[in-house]
Amino acid sequence: MKTIILRKGKEESLGRFHPWIFSGAIHHTEGGTLEEGDIVEVLASDGRFLAIGHWQIGSIAVRVLTFKRQPINQAFWQKRLAAALDVRKTIGVVGRADNDIFRLVHGEGDNLPGLVIDIYGGTAVMQAHSVGMHVCRHELAEALKAVMGESLKAIYYKSETTLPFKAQLGQENGFLFGESNDDVARENGLKFHIDWLKGQKTGFFVDQRDNRALVEHYAKGRKVLNMFCYTGGFSVYAMRGGAELVHSVDSSAKAVELVDANMELNFPGDTRHKAFAEDAFKFMEKDLPLPSLKGRESSPFKGELERVYDLIILDPPAFAKHKDALRNALRGYTKLNCKAFEMIQPGGILFTFSCSQAVNKDQFRMAVFTAAAMAKRKVRILHQLHQPADHPINIYHPEGEYLKGLVLYVE
Repeated sequence: MKTIILRKGKEESLGRFHPWIFSGAIHHTEGGTLEEGDIVEVLASDGRFLAIGHWQIGSIAVRVLTFKRQPINQAFWQKRLAAALDVRKTIGVVGRADNDIFRLVHGEGDNLPGLVIDIYGGTAVMQAHSVGMHVCRHELAEALKAVMGESLKAIYYKSETTLPFKAQLGQENGFLFGESNDDVARENGLKFHIDWLKGQKTGFFVDQRDNRALVEHYAKGRKVLNMFCYTGGFSVYAMRGGAELVHSVDSSAKAVELVDANMELNFPGDTRHKAFAEDAFKFMEKDLPLPSLKGRESSPFKGELERVYDLIILDPPAFAKHKDALRNALRGYTKLNCKAFEMIQPGGILFTFSCSQAVNKDQFRMAVFTAAAMAKRKVRILHQLHQPADHPINIYHPEGEYLKGLVLYVE
């Protein structure tokens, strides 16, 4: 096994079990030329063993797999995947008749840095975010089959857009095991088409499951606007919660098609919902709201667009994927939330989120606070939200806490 020797004093983070080694901490290498994806042994400057991990070109040079001297083989992968499955059984997302959507592996949170596996019914969608996990994909697939047993019908590998471009791996998406044309899975009793072939992430935003259920709780009798709706998860829950109307907005026409398909799966022929393929900021800049719908007998979608919303959901894509974009991202969150505060009716509920890892909870809250002050609205915090339990956070890796959300009552 090739070896990496750290500079003196650079082993401190590994003593705290942090799973990343940055390139600047490396003094030299031994055992031959390193290739991206190699499994390497990491030693302190005095020769002490520290860890074993995957090496990769870039700022994060090594992603740690283990802090023990042990072989990285089929038994290792199988043990880690079995431990991840046990966690999902403990939190109650596995083996339910009403739910077959969950995240099985969440990178560092499951001590498998660089790997994501989402389960949709009998299909597992595997995504590599490191060259090392890409190199090991076939071993991982075999281990996954052993752990999941007969419940697993297919494994789809979807890493074309998540692997480093400069690695020049020539990666193509495709099935590693079996095949499946059944793209419908169930979350909390609701059915969704999962676009693992061309959709964002692994095909669905699994991390908003608990927050979607909270929207359902607040939706009864409300007029709902779901911005950046993607495939309409929040919208479907709002419909089941008894919303008076639901508008779903996304810039992608393909996403809007999936929203409509998901509505038809769950609420065929229901006229309370309408989806719009339009830029979010342009949509929110339209004319002032019409009078309330209450008392009207006609469909809300005849004539002009209804603009009176008393439940708004803002779940934009990451505005900052790295710290260099932080300033612009915070401006974006402020602008977006300010417009929502201006639009929302008195007594309205605003669900607002950030999935930008570079933006911490305090920074996001300050951006929303600034937006409320700019819009001159009185606002109460009802809930502070985060990612669900099947997206666990390694206590030694606080960077894994990426999803932040607030539920606000607006006077």
